[in-house]
Amino acid sequence: MTRPGDGAAVRAASAALGEPLSDPVPLGDPGDCAVLRCRRPGGGTVIVKTYADARNSFTAEASGLALAVGGPDLLAVDTGYPLVVMADLGAGPSLTDLLLGADPQAARDGLLGWARGLGAMARAGHGRQGELERLRREYGRDGDPPAKVSSTLRGIGRVPAALGEAGIEVPDGLAGEIDELGRLADDGYPAFSPGDTCPDNNMLTPGGLRFLDFEASGHPSVFLTAAYCRMPFSSCWCVFRLDPALAALVEETYRAGLLEVYPDLADDGAWRAGVRRGIAAWTALTLLLVPDAVAGDVPLNRRAAASPTIRRLLVHRCGMLRDELLPAGEYPALAEAARRVLELSAEWGAAPLSPYPAFA
Repeated sequence: MTRPGDGAAVRAASAALGEPLSDPVPLGDPGDCAVLRCRRPGGGTVIVKTYADARNSFTAEASGLALAVGGPDLLAVDTGYPLVVMADLGAGPSLTDLLLGADPQAARDGLLGWARGLGAMARAGHGRQGELERLRREYGRDGDPPAKVSSTLRGIGRVPAALGEAGIEVPDGLAGEIDELGRLADDGYPAFSPGDTCPDNNMLTPGGLRFLDFEASGHPSVFLTAAYCRMPFSSCWCVFRLDPALAALVEETYRAGLLEVYPDLADDGAWRAGVRRGIAAWTALTLLLVPDAVAGDVPLNRRAAASPTIRRLLVHRCGMLRDELLPAGEYPALAEAARRVLELSAEWGAAPLSPYPAFA
């Protein structure tokens, strides 16, 4: 069923593409963006995506797709509407579908393919920050440079206040450690990323895994992506327990894909220290959930059939952080904050995270 506004979007997309599109079919929950599958006059279909937040989401996605480093092919752009027209990758499964399915080999293969894809994307986007900035200016509206795409770790500075709101005494020195971790997104090992590499933002196609959702594309630290492999999926709703040996293999698969452009990351000490910082940064961001967890326990994603609750996630993340930081003697204030959250969580009775259904 079409929605109000779909007709205008199809007309604008037709003009941008230079051919009349028809029969729009909405895909997914529109949220801040609306996605339509439209038919081409000569057969076949394309995907049209429109945006409410033009200064950030649209500019980032249009410029990120234009780099052509692992997403759907960008076919046309309308900066005025704003919208993009992309190649239709079909209806293949995502990594989430495999992890929540019943085939452990398919899920394992999907995880390793995802990690290889991230490494390939990092190589293809290496050294192209200037090109990405030029594209952002090109796709900015009204001829003005677009607003800078938000940091991957936006909001991390609010962590001390969130802990205080939850009634947890804020450890001395935490604000300084949080400030340092917030700069990790801009360290000396940038690698192109679509920004949100959650397992539902990709599609398995006959030609391999392709990434979707470039609304926060940029060049964050490789260690933030590596932490995504280890934790796993640091900012996503689809978080269950992954066998440590498999998580390590996924991480190493991503690392292997980086060595062509960052050969010094073959040093185990440098790599492990960087991944610890990535885990610390993502877990600090997760602590923003503590006030909600004190108020009650709810699923991370109310619309998903399988999603952990915020209390179970916090217990899992804080336990991992404690185990990473205490032996290394790093970020003592953050480690203490995690300990205090775990102490508080004893009152919750939250069950440990379950394994992904594919590996259960």
